[in-house]
Amino acid sequence: MSHSAIDTHGFFRRQAAWRWPEALFWLALVAAYFIFPGNLVLISRILVLGLFALSLDLILGYGGIVSLGHAAFFGMGAYAAGLLSAHGWSEPLSGLLVAAAAAGLLGLATSFVVVRLHGIALLMVTMGIALVLHEIAQKARDITGGDDGLQGIAVAPILGLFRFDLYGHTGFWYSLIVAFLCFLVARRIVHSPFGLTLQALRENTRRLPAIGVSVGRASATIYTIAAMLAGIAGGLLMQTTQQVSVEVLAFERSAEVLIMLILGGAGRLYGGLIGAAVFLVLRDRFADLSPQYWYFWIGLILVAVVLFARNGLLGAFDAIMRRLRRSPS
Repeated sequence: MSHSAIDTHGFFRRQAAWRWPEALFWLALVAAYFIFPGNLVLISRILVLGLFALSLDLILGYGGIVSLGHAAFFGMGAYAAGLLSAHGWSEPLSGLLVAAAAAGLLGLATSFVVVRLHGIALLMVTMGIALVLHEIAQKARDITGGDDGLQGIAVAPILGLFRFDLYGHTGFWYSLIVAFLCFLVARRIVHSPFGLTLQALRENTRRLPAIGVSVGRASATIYTIAAMLAGIAGGLLMQTTQQVSVEVLAFERSAEVLIMLILGGAGRLYGGLIGAAVFLVLRDRFADLSPQYWYFWIGLILVAVVLFARNGLLGAFDAIMRRLRRSPS
């Protein structure tokens, strides 16, 4: 038994070991601060939405739970942090904790319904939850500000030292650190026994009870954790932009984060981050070329990825590397 335990420990240790492409990825983000000083606001937005896509990846790419309403948790986090700030508590770190708690409570409350559904019913319910929240935010103008957004938002300097500036210097480092810490949490979850449970949940839910795993409990747990990460992303967006409106709860937000994940590759941890970067950069470029029809080009690229790189850009890259390794030198 001890030998088995050692082998199991060694397996998870090898799985969780950092590899050089991962370190290179985060070092490249640090280098981006110096290489692209005029695009720090865009890079901060990429990090925020990459974190949002990462939270979706936990339930979709690893847990197999499809959602068309993930913006519900993103928006809940943004409004929770925004309302806290608008009512006098502007300390950013505690604001993120409140955003995570609010989104997590919503995720926990809705998980008991969501985890019992599959297929079209699951899609409709998750989308419906986000639409209901969007309508509530739209109608409660005295609280949310409606389309005009919350008023009186002011975010205090981080730790009382680092003030948010117009050019995004503080926002960049703040977003990078928060995104990295949340990524570490997600990475730890994926490379753990619970992570294997999630993969089994994605592949075949009917066999899990036979080995003593509660499908409902595992699904509700990861759904709640993903909701908390999405809430942190929403709070982070509010703090770095110092504004929030009902747009954070719109269906388009849920659709866009799903597109990001598909572009990068679901079930790969870095897929959401890569997908967010590709999506936002392409969106800006296509919007400059064709302000009215940029969605057409995004859609065309999405179709191409689905047809020719079904595992996203990271999946296509892995396939190319495998072929290169198999080819004779």
